[in-house]
This record gives sequence, structure tokens and C-alpha cells, in this order.
Amino acid sequence: MSTPHPASPAARRDVVLGVLGGSGLYAIDGLENVREIEVDTPFGRPSGPYTAGELRRDGLPPIKVVFVPRHGPGHVLLPSEVNYRANIHGFKQLGVTQLLSVSAVGSLREAIVPGHVVIPDQLIDRTKGREHTYFGDGLVAHVQFGDPLCRHMRQRIREAALAESASIHDGGALVVMEGPAFSTRAESELYRSWGADIIGMTALPEAKLAREAEIGYAILALATDYDCWRVGEEEVSVDAVVAVLKRNVALARRVVGRLAAALPATTEELPYPRAMDHALITHPDAISKAARERCDLLVGHLL
Repeated sequence: MSTPHPASPAARRDVVLGVLGGSGLYAIDGLENVREIEVDTPFGRPSGPYTAGELRRDGLPPIKVVFVPRHGPGHVLLPSEVNYRANIHGFKQLGVTQLLSVSAVGSLREAIVPGHVVIPDQLIDRTKGREHTYFGDGLVAHVQFGDPLCRHMRQRIREAALAESASIHDGGALVVMEGPAFSTRAESELYRSWGADIIGMTALPEAKLAREAEIGYAILALATDYDCWRVGEEEVSVDAVVAVLKRNVALARRVVGRLAAALPATTEELPYPRAMDHALITHPDAISKAARERCDLLVGHLL
């Protein structure tokens, strides 16, 4: 019997949890059989080596977990310097089916107090010049992105955060800015007028690339500050952000552990997005050998 293509449903039956560490989260607690894996991709090098291992679970088989800090070991990469394509491709190479992004954000709403958790369901892209797709250069595809975050994963994250007694805001729009400077007051007020709830620097193009890679992506957003819109509030500073981050990281670690412990064993129970099934536009005969090889892990099973 032939081996199924690694991007095919037959090869992706087991749930494998990926975790993208944000500011302050640089490791996962409780991993066993740990390996550090260096990965190469057709899109360059990821932020650093991946940590892969297993978490034991009561009454369930161990779950595979793969982790990488998006800003690199020691936090050396600006949001604009992160190779998002390589990071997501590396997760796909290592079998990840669901991906949790842990992210520090600023609050654009009075009710979202620093220290609160937000599980956004919408994104607004204000980034500039980032590579945001795997396609082009001879292979055209258009994925659906109306609901940019995986509802199945969002529900699981919500349940895990509630179990840890977190103050949760379920849903909301996350503005993704370029950075690294924080917003002007005019920008902050503009985003509030749009109905945005939180602001960060890394969810895009991550979410778009995860959709193209058919990985169920959702965000655990940890509010650290009020950006700069709040009258009478000091402008956001790194010191203030780091102080709240330290408190948030302990919560994030617990939520990750709780999430992993409760995930089902198979993708039949926890589906990943089949985003590429009807996304390819280029006629197969017109796709070059180089394009096929570059995107094989993404669409090879469909070609």
C-alpha cells in the first residue's frame, strides 16, 4: 500500500497541537520525550528550532505538541522580521493540525482590562510589506477568509481559559499593525471608531498562511495595556507591558496545558480547515515544476 501524501486527510488523522509563543512565552511545561528539531523550508528558515514532545493526559492518549517562539530564542526578531511563511510551513512539516497563537495585545475598550484574555474572531490588516501568501510565481490560489479564525479551536481555548478562572472576552476584532512603534493617539481612536477591540503586531499574515496550510488557527490574546487612547492613561511603555506580561505568562502556560489535555485524539472530532479543496485557479498543466515542488506540502495531494 502506498504512503499517503503528507498533506492528504489520510495522513492527518491524529490531532497535533502547535503553539506559537508570543512575548514572554518561550517554553511549554510538562512535555515528555522532548526533541529539538531544526527545519528548512522552501520559504527560508523559521524563527528558531522547534520543540516537539508529548503531554500525558488522563483517560486519553498522549497528545503531540510542537512549539516555536515566533520572535526567536531570546526575542531577537521584530514583528516585521519574523519569517511567518517559514514558521507555518515548519509546523505543517511536523504534522501540526491545530495551532494556538499566544499574543500580547493592547486594549481598545474600557472593559478589556490589562490582564484579561480575549479570544478574537475577526482581524483587520494594517501591516505593510510582509509576505502573506505561499502562492504566486506561477501558481494561483484564493482561500476563503471571511471567518479568519478557527471556530472549533476558539471554543476549545475559551473552555480552557474559563477552567483557569480567566477574565474572558469571547470574540472581537483584532487590528494587526506593522510596528514596532506603538500607535499614535489618532490611529488608536481611528481603530476604536472602526469597532476594533484589541491591537497587536503578529496575527497577520500568520492567520492567512495557516489557512493556506490547512491548519486550524486561533489566538489566545493577552491584554497588557490600553494602547494610548484612554484619557488620563500614560502612554504604553515597554516596562508597563512587561510587568503585565509576567502575570499573563503564568496564565497562558496553564491555559495551554488545559487546552492540550482536553483536545480529542482525531481530526474527525476536531476538523482542520479544508481550505485548498476549491482554492486552486491555475490549470495543472500550466504549473511549473518549481512551483509544484515549492508548494507540494500545501497542495501536492490535490495535484
